[in-house]
Amino acid sequence: MHLKSLKVFCDVVRQRSFSRAADENEISQSSASQLVQQIEEHLGVRLIDRSKRPFVLTPEGEVYYDGCRSLVERHLALEDKVRSLHEGVAGRVRVASIYSVGLHHMSRYIQDFLSQHPKANVRLEYLHPHRVYDSVESDKADLGLVSYPRASRSIKAILWREEPMVLVCAPWHRLAASREIDLSELEGEKVIGFDSDLTIRREIDRVLNQHRVEVEVVMEFDNIETIKRAIEIDAGVALLPAPTVAREVESGSLVGVPLATDELVRPLGIIHRRGKDLSSTTRRFIELLQKEAHSSAEPGRVGAAHATGGRLAAPTDPAGAAGELALATPASGNST
Repeated sequence: MHLKSLKVFCDVVRQRSFSRAADENEISQSSASQLVQQIEEHLGVRLIDRSKRPFVLTPEGEVYYDGCRSLVERHLALEDKVRSLHEGVAGRVRVASIYSVGLHHMSRYIQDFLSQHPKANVRLEYLHPHRVYDSVESDKADLGLVSYPRASRSIKAILWREEPMVLVCAPWHRLAASREIDLSELEGEKVIGFDSDLTIRREIDRVLNQHRVEVEVVMEFDNIETIKRAIEIDAGVALLPAPTVAREVESGSLVGVPLATDELVRPLGIIHRRGKDLSSTTRRFIELLQKEAHSSAEPGRVGAAHATGGRLAAPTDPAGAAGELALATPASGNST
């Protein structure tokens, strides 16, 4: 069978849609359906059970899809490698990210990448953490950016950077003028917390318990944006990753005070599907992210103590660059 037909079949399965797969391959829906039907006739088996909505793969279809996906990916990676020898990095990389890896940070990385590789194409989409993993596993994204990354049988995780946490409060709060905060100073403090089922909440609770500090959790939310809004009205204080409040600190709506301990950090990681041949464009993008994380302007260190007042310094985004950036973001939310 032609690789084009195999790719269409894989896209139909991955997208769970004939129409979306047809659009992706710039053919009609009927053509996509005919290509899959021709494969079935060639093999003499039914690969897709169309009687169910949405359709499902038959056992034969599952086996065939696993093999075809690997074959198609290797072929596409080979094409990308050959083209890159002549044209440089010119492929596409699809990135799925949690919301709290700030758009202003990602814009800077992407602009840097496109300035170096103007023929490249980067698509960035913000998703809930669980959907980032799902997107990578289903091959809707080449890379995922997540906090507290976890590897699995199907996912490989690479530590990207660590973001120090800081105490965040309203400018008129009693702790706002501090140059540094010892965790013991939070004893009995009203705190805006993360939902108890989130990893970041469990880590914060663990460190506070180790220091035998008891706080009064007055509100709980599943995202950083809502926590910041609650702090702005002085409903309480919070422990947040420094880069996630850099903009508010710069504008003066919030104050970030460094902690006396380095026990509280939020690790960020890069994930991709195990066994997948990463394109040269994807590998170069990973290299850039890792280089940025280890440079003197490391994003994870945004929020180091300012020279005066214990406030945190915010980064400045560079000017735009060449190339193409496709951005898809939901209307609201900022999950951790």
